[in-house]
Amino acid sequence: MTTPSLSGSSPNGAHRLALPALLIGGVAIGCSPIFVRISELGSVSTAFWRLALALLPLWYLFRRSHTGETAAQMPRRLSEHIAVAMPGILLASELATWHISLRMTSVANSTLLVNMAPIFVTLFSWFALGQKVSRVFLAGLTLSIAGIVVLKWGDSAIGAGSAKGDAVALSAAALYAGYILLLGRLRKIYATIIIMLWSTISAALCTLVLALIVDTAIVPWTLAGWAIVLGLAWISHTGGQSLIAYALAWLPPTFSSLTLLIQPVVAALLAWFLLREPLSMFQITGALIVIAGILIARRG
Repeated sequence: MTTPSLSGSSPNGAHRLALPALLIGGVAIGCSPIFVRISELGSVSTAFWRLALALLPLWYLFRRSHTGETAAQMPRRLSEHIAVAMPGILLASELATWHISLRMTSVANSTLLVNMAPIFVTLFSWFALGQKVSRVFLAGLTLSIAGIVVLKWGDSAIGAGSAKGDAVALSAAALYAGYILLLGRLRKIYATIIIMLWSTISAALCTLVLALIVDTAIVPWTLAGWAIVLGLAWISHTGGQSLIAYALAWLPPTFSSLTLLIQPVVAALLAWFLLREPLSMFQITGALIVIAGILIARRG
């Protein structure tokens, strides 16, 4: 079996692995809410360790692939280093903005609205990049968004949050859309491992500064606490984000962001299985609608 290469090489048939890589990456990132929920640290400090510990395997992969084509793709000028680091700045900004929204509005509202990133990806691609979007894709996008609404409705009232908090959550969705689009553009120039390493360094530095400001403790104090942040770093970030960045070399960002709506489905199933949070009919129905929307968008 051929393994996706993080060095950016393109073996025959590698594009066929793009969709499976994207789906597996979405599942890996879908595990992150569980890690965050059981972490003994604050949300921002947990996000910092997710990024900081991910640097270990990323650096190892970078050293192994630092030959041939990957070496030729290295950023040279200051402007190139800044460009490769920008996705990390956007990712750190999105995480910080989302956590701020959680303090201003209901969790249901914030989680729902931050998952509206595909709408912003489509709008940005349409207006700024001139990318054509078919009616079939828009139908699948609309259906998937409807599924997210049903999935997140549950027993909470969607209108329970404040207007300001909802606006902050929407801005977090816009930041994440920018992150996805920027990954897609950079992936045409640099290898996946280069983008992941540079952007993770910049995101870790940004979240460290924020964690020092808002959290009282930023270091896990038990072995279980370290195991949780290691799982978050190596499964969700290194595995999930790298697979997504790899897939963006062959898949358009609009479809990629839509497929990532599977993450709330994965999180809901894991919460039911591991945290004994029962799945309501709203959640089950929403999961099926999201999957149907993904399949329709794929045909478009």
